[in-house]
Amino acid sequence: MNKKSETQIQFDHYPDFKSDYVVARNVEVMLPPGYDENRSYDVIYFHDGQNVFNSETAYGGVAWEVDTAMKALLHENRINPAIVVAIWNTPKRMQEYMPARPADSVSYRAKKAGWDDEFISDDYLRFIVTELKPFIDNTYSTLPHRENTFIMGSSMGGLISLYALTEYPEVFGGAGCISTHWPALDGVFLNYVKENLPQPGNHKIYFDFGTETLDAQYEPFQQKVDKMMEEKGFTKGKDWLTLKFEGADHSEKAWKERVHIPLAFFLAKE
Repeated sequence: MNKKSETQIQFDHYPDFKSDYVVARNVEVMLPPGYDENRSYDVIYFHDGQNVFNSETAYGGVAWEVDTAMKALLHENRINPAIVVAIWNTPKRMQEYMPARPADSVSYRAKKAGWDDEFISDDYLRFIVTELKPFIDNTYSTLPHRENTFIMGSSMGGLISLYALTEYPEVFGGAGCISTHWPALDGVFLNYVKENLPQPGNHKIYFDFGTETLDAQYEPFQQKVDKMMEEKGFTKGKDWLTLKFEGADHSEKAWKERVHIPLAFFLAKE
């Protein structure tokens, strides 16, 4: 074997992927055009996996079409080819994506709103780091190191992506935080971020936000995070990006239109 078509993307499907930590869920793996077992590849893990490739499974019938974005970037010779792992969400999405350690210190008001029943994001990350990632690395020809492993999501998926990087800085070299839902739990996550950002130089972090619907709430929070990044010593444009998209709302359609930007940031050819 074992070289795939130079132009065709291959999808492998793993229905009800089992875990000792969280409920089973579907996992989809995209192999880049020309996938070759004699070569090794970067890996990007996406949350809300049913929205990543296929409009038939995507929320609202609109997918991000990451495969299309990747093919375009490869055609333009802007990125290195990569494997994409789409992790589907479950009915416990909010509990799995809400960062648990910061949530331990939520205000009484947030607790009263019902957010203190079960935070299981630490279990969700254990699933990714200790079960799913080893499976991917053993099944496919990956570059398993931190600098070649990225994690990405939107809204609550943005929160859990940054949480993953801060909890496992030795595993993830980059986090893509698209329309990050900073107001969750009264914005208490910002205090955690300030205390737990890794040292600059070994990680890349991408943030963005729009100006309409839910995204209209995000800019004041993002400005605080940007200040933290600067104070920590991250170099904007090199190991950190924050972008504002005027007129963009909080939707799969909006994220589809700009997902190529974080992909290019993480996978750019040297």
